[in-house]
Amino acid sequence: QVLLVESGGGSVQAGDSLMLSCATSGPTFTNYATAWFRQSLGMEREFVAAISWRGRSTYYADSVKGRFTINRNNYNMYLQMNSLKPEDTAVYYCTAEPRNFGDSRVPTGQLEYTYWGQGTQVTVSS
Repeated sequence: QVLLVESGGGSVQAGDSLMLSCATSGPTFTNYATAWFRQSLGMEREFVAAISWRGRSTYYADSVKGRFTINRNNYNMYLQMNSLKPEDTAVYYCTAEPRNFGDSRVPTGQLEYTYWGQGTQVTVSS
């Protein structure tokens, strides 16, 4: 069982930065694909960023590329968010998947992930 807990959300102004954290109290993130998704009010949950199974590849949604950075160590995953925009307002979820996709493929669909945190709210005001 993998327990994921997000933290670091809050209310900021457009152009500000935030760093989200995701801690695991279960197995380490070694040999897991891990990702951040987000869900805005009334919208589908969408992919934000991911790190591959062995941590050698990263992938970003076009909407956050160049502004957000994902990284992780054995027990924590981070999402550094810079130049935040009002459209980044959402609940952000971390997720992990133990299946071996290899490092050439980074899963971006929410159905590809098994373990989810409870989410942390990010609100960006204009």
